[in-house]
Amino acid sequence: MEIAVDVVIVGAGIAGLTTSLGLYRLGVESIVLEAWDSLRNTGFALTLWTNAWKALDAVGVGDSLRQQHFQIQGAIVVSSISGLATSETSFHAKGNHEIRCVKRKKLLEALAKELPSGTIRYSSKVVCIEESGFFKLVHLSDGTILKTKVLIGCDGVNSMVARWLGFKKPTFTGRSAIRGCTESIDSHGYGPKSMQFFESGVRFGCRPCDDKTLFWYITWVPSSQDKELQGNPATMKQFVLSKLEKLPAQLRAVIESTEPDGFISSRLTYRRPWELVWGNISKSNVCVAGDAFHPMTPDIGQGGGAALEDGVVLARCVAEALLKEPSEEAKAKGEEDKEQHERIEMGLNKYAKERRMRAFELITTSYFAGFIQQSEGKIMSFLREKFLASYLRGLLLKRADFDCGRLNFS
Repeated sequence: MEIAVDVVIVGAGIAGLTTSLGLYRLGVESIVLEAWDSLRNTGFALTLWTNAWKALDAVGVGDSLRQQHFQIQGAIVVSSISGLATSETSFHAKGNHEIRCVKRKKLLEALAKELPSGTIRYSSKVVCIEESGFFKLVHLSDGTILKTKVLIGCDGVNSMVARWLGFKKPTFTGRSAIRGCTESIDSHGYGPKSMQFFESGVRFGCRPCDDKTLFWYITWVPSSQDKELQGNPATMKQFVLSKLEKLPAQLRAVIESTEPDGFISSRLTYRRPWELVWGNISKSNVCVAGDAFHPMTPDIGQGGGAALEDGVVLARCVAEALLKEPSEEAKAKGEEDKEQHERIEMGLNKYAKERRMRAFELITTSYFAGFIQQSEGKIMSFLREKFLASYLRGLLLKRADFDCGRLNFS
């Protein structure tokens, strides 16, 4: 069965849902294909900085999420030697910044519920992409074929659409991460501040989502034995505690209180920045967004924010191309499809041009920040705690000082 659709978006993650919602706000319908049978909740929570909130406001869901999550007031670095704070930064003292740790499920639900019923098609796995004149044919595992004017890949780090465009698989950084989330019956009492701790090549962070939920993570360079951690929450908890022997008791209690289903382990990958410079972010009527476009390490907390920015910019560019009326000349020659295809290609090229260097900057900064924060040795530990921690937080705020613009293109 072949179905004609103006826009097909592969992946119901942050980028995919934001793009779809942005298009809907501008009067363009789309279909979002999700391979899973429901919205994915991988990762528990994510940090959204000022730039991300501007994008959320652009698609009209910022305020509902603000009501459910703390605003982070500042960041504290805890010494591995004394267990005391060695540096503290107030985000408000450095400008009008907005930082919140948002539950991923809440974010996806907020975006999805604003879409018309039937926009998201679950259990829809793409198996093949075929060219057909000015259209793309998207073949699904159930035999359905979607004939589309625009194909957008928001299908994550292992993106089929990115491969179709010629991108290689993301590169392993040599580091891994374990993320955890714990909820208490009463208030956790940690207040609205982010905490970081470094010990022997291990980086630990903890921040509140709300008054009862804490999100935490560690990153480290894994050994061959660490492969056994995957899918074994009990082993993960003991591993994390063994890596953080000098962690203050208050923070150790956060890990100890995490339930077995509150752990997830993953390898950290990224796209080499120069691939964005020379690669095809878009080609013809196909493009990528989110992790399919710019997978990056979590060290500056901008993966989600960048995906939100992508969605707003992409929706703006695609809607402008699709909503413009055909010229009289194209009508006279019967070339409306050709003219629209050319406008779509120009719109996607505009999106790629606008997002290329922003993605390059974020991937590079994140990798650099991870290198500094993960480095071992007494000298590096001293420099990091006394000087580099404050510098890096300033750099993070600088990267968050960005506005992707409004949805309207007129």
